[in-house]
Amino acid sequence: MENKRTVMIETILTAVLVMLLLIVVWCLAAPGRHYALLIIVVLALIGYGLLALRYAINPDQIRARQTARTLYLARRTAKPMSNGLSHESAGAVCDMLLPQTTAVGVLMTDTEGVLGYAGIDDESMRIGKPIETHAVQRTLSDGITRILVTPEAVGMVGDDPSFKAAIVVPLVVNNNVIGCLELLYHSPRMIDETQQAMGEGLGQLLSTQLSVAELEAQTELATHMELKALQAQINPHFLFNTINTIASLCRTDADKARVLLREFAVFYRRTLENSEDLILIGEEIEQTKRYFGFELARFGEERLELECRIEEGLEELAVPSFIIQPLVENSVQHAMRPEGKLHIHIEVKRVNSDVIVSISDDGVGIRPEELPLVQKSGYGKGTGVALKNVEDRLKGFFGAGSGMRIESEFGQGTTVYLTLHDAC
Repeated sequence: MENKRTVMIETILTAVLVMLLLIVVWCLAAPGRHYALLIIVVLALIGYGLLALRYAINPDQIRARQTARTLYLARRTAKPMSNGLSHESAGAVCDMLLPQTTAVGVLMTDTEGVLGYAGIDDESMRIGKPIETHAVQRTLSDGITRILVTPEAVGMVGDDPSFKAAIVVPLVVNNNVIGCLELLYHSPRMIDETQQAMGEGLGQLLSTQLSVAELEAQTELATHMELKALQAQINPHFLFNTINTIASLCRTDADKARVLLREFAVFYRRTLENSEDLILIGEEIEQTKRYFGFELARFGEERLELECRIEEGLEELAVPSFIIQPLVENSVQHAMRPEGKLHIHIEVKRVNSDVIVSISDDGVGIRPEELPLVQKSGYGKGTGVALKNVEDRLKGFFGAGSGMRIESEFGQGTTVYLTLHDAC
């Protein structure tokens, strides 16, 4: 409603101005002397100028226009940004932002290269070009907005460069700079306080929208993983094997059967409780030990052995649930040889500000040609949480720099490394 009223007022003022100017032209061109009318019209023009000036510099009107513009851009850019930072979303947003500024070019990048551009044609702004401008590289590194006032700073060369000034604004998600917004200008004189404020405001707006998109993606992934885990946690084969093991022990070792049965109840209760949120890594390892206890009772101590080592102070580190147990379960199901003992080793340690969790075994290993498939989808169904999903959840909770790496030598064994970036 406010926006419509503003448009109506501006339309009326424009019509009045045109009418007054036409009267002046008529007074000067028509035969005869019309001094009185001319004086009245000139006074009216002066009054019009004062009224228009008052309207233009009215703080409430300025704030209203800025707010209307911000809301307009927020509505327009929300949809493409909901899909995250990509070539498609960046190109669409650049097209939307260009008319709202005095810039002659709008550029968006990720941490590697140009994702989107709108503005005057320039080969240096082609999509997919690696980032070569030092100012953009520094902003990606430190997250500081920069005002560039020379062609060299903008990365332009030649006698008549297309762009001689720019504003470089970081795009930040979860305290990580994931890209830049760059407004490009013909001259440094075009960059006033309004343009600087607009550039920073646009960067904050896009960062907020990207953060919301990331949060929604993480929520969707977490929900999907929770349902997937709850559906698959009571693995029928594991359940029947464990029940049969306990039933056999009832005849041969009743005390051990009672202990195993109690542990079985605790295991499934904790499994259902821990499916929803973060848990302490110490609890994740304890739950893994419970699972391993059932397999140990089934196969015997001459076939399986588990060793765990946690660096002091890391026991209470919060992690997504089901990131260690599925990997140990994969080792038991797929790495055991027909004869001999399978040794599994879990280690949690600090490496600078990261935490590295390694799960290694000395089993049959993975063939080199099969390793990419294993990295993508896991050894098999296991608990229903494939290796790729474990990696996705790590990245969802700990951000860029987190993930999973697999090293394996066929016939010798496999090690899975989980990197928890900036976890301590």
